[in-house]
Amino acid sequence: MGHDHSHAHGAADHRGRLAAAFGISAAILLVQLAGAVLTGSLALLVDTVHMLTDVGGLGLALFAAHLSLRPPSPRRTWGLRRAEVLAALAQAAILLVVGVYVLVQTVLRLLDPPEIPSTELVVFGVVGLAGNVVALAVLAGGRGASLNLRAAFLEVLNDALGSVGVIVAAIVIATTGWQRADAVAALLIGALILPRALKLLREAGAVLLESTPPGLDLGEVRTHLMRVEHVREVHDVHASLIATGLPVLSAHVVVDSGCFTDGHAGRILDELQACVAEHFDVEHSTFQVEPDTHPEHEHPTHD
Repeated sequence: MGHDHSHAHGAADHRGRLAAAFGISAAILLVQLAGAVLTGSLALLVDTVHMLTDVGGLGLALFAAHLSLRPPSPRRTWGLRRAEVLAALAQAAILLVVGVYVLVQTVLRLLDPPEIPSTELVVFGVVGLAGNVVALAVLAGGRGASLNLRAAFLEVLNDALGSVGVIVAAIVIATTGWQRADAVAALLIGALILPRALKLLREAGAVLLESTPPGLDLGEVRTHLMRVEHVREVHDVHASLIATGLPVLSAHVVVDSGCFTDGHAGRILDELQACVAEHFDVEHSTFQVEPDTHPEHEHPTHD
């Protein structure tokens, strides 16, 4: 016995904002890449890779908004919602590689810093910061409307901080001639990258391993379900995430045998599904409702 819901969660209403922010960020990425090649700045190169992951994150947000409109099919009953998880794993791998590269290059450049043209570096840093500010303005009006937009806003804000680091390094080089400022700025930007990489890796791995969604206590779920009238036992409870913001839950629920003859079974199912939707924000739930004579036929390892 299951309960069907639409898979759309409102993200598609904000595709215009996401598309604009994605276009602006992609343009900044190309400019910064050219700047990193021309100046040889490690800080600008690291910030460019940082921007690459932000563009990827915005692309994922836009992709998720499009996917929310696609109906399920017999072959893909959840559509392509888990594509974002695979993309997040790829992003995490890139970020980890960049983090290691930054550590190695920082040590080398602190020992033997190359000459960095400060004027060109500050120009590219300002261009990056200006573009990020525009993208933030585009996203700011809708960041409270959905988690998708809020995450996209934080992506751009994080990269704006990287651009500030590039500008500060350029100013230090221009005013003091201390070339190691570029390596120090790269190290600080790298410090923003590594925790994010580990978080992405942990979250994507949890989804693929079908871990219980964060914040969902299955013991508390069982307690709530047991309060439904005529429910005698709840066991074999499972919960996981199909994709970000899409938790699913299933359980075996033992009820009085008489509920299958007096018409209560259907009403109990509605109450169970309403319970997890209202108290735990889980709209996709499946319950196997069993008479109290059935558990003796269950596999002994069922919880």
